[in-house]
Amino acid sequence: MAVIGPNGGGKSTLIRLILGLIKPDKGKIRVLGERPGKLTQALGYVPQNVHINGHFPINALDVVLMGCLGTGRRSGQSGRTRKECEKDGLATLERLGMAQHARKKIGELSGGQRQRVFVARSLMTQPRLLLLDEPMASIDSKGRANFLSLLKTLNKDVAIVVVTHDLFSVSAYVKSVACVNHRLHYHSHKEIEGQMLETMYACSVEDVCRVQVLTQGLAGTGLKKIGGAGGNP
Repeated sequence: MAVIGPNGGGKSTLIRLILGLIKPDKGKIRVLGERPGKLTQALGYVPQNVHINGHFPINALDVVLMGCLGTGRRSGQSGRTRKECEKDGLATLERLGMAQHARKKIGELSGGQRQRVFVARSLMTQPRLLLLDEPMASIDSKGRANFLSLLKTLNKDVAIVVVTHDLFSVSAYVKSVACVNHRLHYHSHKEIEGQMLETMYACSVEDVCRVQVLTQGLAGTGLKKIGGAGGNP
């Protein structure tokens, strides 16, 4: 599912609410049937800005192994040892096409390669839901296509929510869209093709969801019937 909307509309706030990093002023949120923050290891997260010093002497595998923090054996609890984490980390990098770069310094990698490393880190807990906040901001146009193909493959095993400003690039890959503009408007993929995409980019934080207006207008003319929200991302 792609999450789109104007700057200041609440996209990143929605992600933080799902993660349990902030609490809602009103209403209830359930993530995988539980309150936010209760099933942290079932969620993978790549923030919009990953602050890693490019000159810091840390390699790609070391970054991925950060996803194992707090999952090792201690105090009688079952988990993965350092050796097991390294094995899983290398296997995850292999899955993302980054095994050959495992020992490279993070600062030596391209924007697209770094994003794959950060996704690999988020996958170390084998999450059921992967949340990506503007993951393609630092990737060139060629790298974006490869990255989206990777997400399509990962989506076979894990639900993915992507916050993006570039709906044109992801439209061929997403199954649904949530327009966040102080309120959330859900659209199935078939509702947001062609002129709908162009109209969406004209909205500002004060506007209503223009796709919602258009689809409701078409429904009123009998040309199209709009369904409600539902289904899996």
